[in-house]
Amino acid sequence: MPKPPFDLAGRVAIVTGGGRGIGAAIVTRLAQAGATVVIANRTLDVAEALARELAVEGLAVHCVPFDKLDRNGLRVMVDDIARQYGRLDIVVHNAGGCPWSSLEDLDEAKLDDTLALNLNASFWLAQAAIPHMRAIGFGRILVTSSVSARVAMGGGAHYSAAKAGVNAFIRGAAFELARDGITVNGVEAGFIEKPGRGTMSAPETKAKLERFIPVGQMGSADDIACAMLYLASAEAKYVTGQTIVVDGGSTLPETGFAVERQWGL
Repeated sequence: MPKPPFDLAGRVAIVTGGGRGIGAAIVTRLAQAGATVVIANRTLDVAEALARELAVEGLAVHCVPFDKLDRNGLRVMVDDIARQYGRLDIVVHNAGGCPWSSLEDLDEAKLDDTLALNLNASFWLAQAAIPHMRAIGFGRILVTSSVSARVAMGGGAHYSAAKAGVNAFIRGAAFELARDGITVNGVEAGFIEKPGRGTMSAPETKAKLERFIPVGQMGSADDIACAMLYLASAEAKYVTGQTIVVDGGSTLPETGFAVERQWGL
């Protein structure tokens, strides 16, 4: 019998920032596809709550603290996980975010923290994973990016720069690792609804945003997770160096007024 599509049975995956939101959706999809998933999360109790919830479904999900963004700290974490589970197939760097600040008020600490979490950690996690993936001739290095890499956002120039850097990292790393059976890809998240979290999920803000999204609604965390599942799978073996934009078409119009003209909203 042929395997079902996107079958990850026997694979071992690490997902950073996997305790809630997009990260939790990625963890769930990978685990449902058969992978053993390790959540690397700063807030361990949140990750453990998700792991317990998924264990009820018989899914193999484990947790480790993710609180060291330095190169050595991430290498130790990755090596420990690969040693404990006997292999490492998939690394998803989903942890991200930024302290918002105008360019004029941006200080060195905010810039450094934003780059360290979003961009630098992508390098160090990939670097740590390469030997383990090369040893088995298979690897999937994935990063959650953002449409902020291509769309200006007030108060987020540092975040946009970090995510644009992530997209460039994906292309460069993919080129270097292509002959090793290791692919490197990302998903650019558009406006994703986070119920109960953030101003974008407030009803009035959500209504305004959805006027300018061509499909007419905000996305869900699972929309990002489904794209990640495909990229993590054997079926995506010929896809590398790409960032798939999952945004309901919101980056297609040059401005939001294009949507208004099209549908008279």
